[in-house]
Amino acid sequence: MTDRSDFEDLQSSLMALAGLVSGTTGLEGLLGQVASFAAHAIPGADGAGVTLLRMEGPVNRIEALATSHPFVAEIDEIQYVVLNEGPCVTAARERRTVRSGSLGGEKLWPRFGPRVGRLGINSALALPLLLPGHIVGAINVYARGKNVFDDRAVAIGELFAAPAAVAVHNAGVLAQALALTTQLQAALVSRPVIDQAIGVVRARSGATSEEAFARLREISQREHTKLVDVAQQLVDEAVGRARARHGDTPAT
Repeated sequence: MTDRSDFEDLQSSLMALAGLVSGTTGLEGLLGQVASFAAHAIPGADGAGVTLLRMEGPVNRIEALATSHPFVAEIDEIQYVVLNEGPCVTAARERRTVRSGSLGGEKLWPRFGPRVGRLGINSALALPLLLPGHIVGAINVYARGKNVFDDRAVAIGELFAAPAAVAVHNAGVLAQALALTTQLQAALVSRPVIDQAIGVVRARSGATSEEAFARLREISQREHTKLVDVAQQLVDEAVGRARARHGDTPAT
């Protein structure tokens, strides 16, 4: 029989999930909150992690990862980075819920299971974050006891994972949009200066625009300096020489 308090925990976590605004915390901050909500909602959980994934053939590329507790970060490092094996890897590849009640003897993950079992973690529940047509990421839930995640825990976890997939997806889209906006703003600021520097190089050497840009890039790489900074220095020097020739002094 389902404990009423379990669904109360689920309800409170879902309400908190619905109130998340990714722009105020950043992507990893939001994922960390989702991980904490999952650990609160799923019965028996000692900790949880949320991973934003991109499937590239047989390999999961991690775009972002956050956890509710430090020990989960250690486990997910083993799973994703060291071994590329474990419950969440399987859940993501097969797009299904995966669980284990005795990781130390788990034959499905012969390297991951014993290694995590030696850390005192025996139960795992992995929930794929699914949207129509693709997988967004996954939630990893861990417990120290054996056989902790029963059918009730799985059902509650899957109820939580459905709206969590939307929240994580939206956070990822927003993060990409913000990164693109930053890049565009930087380009708008730097492009006029770079064009001016190209003009300076062409006036001095008779080079084409492509050749002038190549020279700027070569200086940037040689001096380990940003291209826009190289361009700005070149323009400033040209302006300084022009003022000196005309006897001008900088305005105060």
